[in-house]
Amino acid sequence: MSDDAALFSVAGKVAVVTGASGGLGRAIATALARRGAKVVGIARRADALEEWRGETGGETALVAADLSAPDAAAGLAARAAEPFGAPDILVNAAGINTRQAADDVTLDGWRTTLDLNLAVPFFLAQAMVPAMRGRGWGRIVNFASLQSFRAFPGGLAYGASKGGIAQMTRAMAEAWSRDGITANALAPGFFPTDLTAAVFDDPERAARNAAQTCAGRNGTMADIVGPALFLCSPASDYVTGQVLSVDGGFTAK
Repeated sequence: MSDDAALFSVAGKVAVVTGASGGLGRAIATALARRGAKVVGIARRADALEEWRGETGGETALVAADLSAPDAAAGLAARAAEPFGAPDILVNAAGINTRQAADDVTLDGWRTTLDLNLAVPFFLAQAMVPAMRGRGWGRIVNFASLQSFRAFPGGLAYGASKGGIAQMTRAMAEAWSRDGITANALAPGFFPTDLTAAVFDDPERAARNAAQTCAGRNGTMADIVGPALFLCSPASDYVTGQVLSVDGGFTAK
């Protein structure tokens, strides 16, 4: 393998991807597996995970689990290490958006959103860091959002969780990067996923969002792969504590 190829290689690495059953998590899990990583996909829906595994190829394993309970994160991390050993890479792609207006936010909705979007990514990472530290190399990739930077209607709890992701990612970098572990976040714009179905089901709204970008279009699954591989590979050794917007320039306008 040439030096340039090795720079972006994930071959032989063990990666854990939450939310691997669909959307951006699935796209990233597939890309990692097809480039030689041993990928453990975690999601709630076992049937969707099996479907992902069947179409992906490569070395993959599945963990069907409810990701909404922070106190289960340590046990989940242990289960994820069983197929291939302790992971080198953690991609926290699972998430939820209840889309409740500020006046309608419930305590249950708030807790569910903050637990799944913010608490679980931290406690999963915390459980996986010791093995990464022992190797002197690790990658944590969180999922931020456009709502890490600006407010959207019906997004109070979701926006709070994603604002927290941006700061948590910086704090993770401060805590762990001296051990060779980078922590960064991807902040996608509008991509067609389960979380954004309400947006893409409205063609006029989707068109307005596309027009807001510098690129003049919404995202496709292929658009997330390159940035994710960069943050998971040795190419990003000196990049940590950053939030990389993958939004076609939405936040630039």
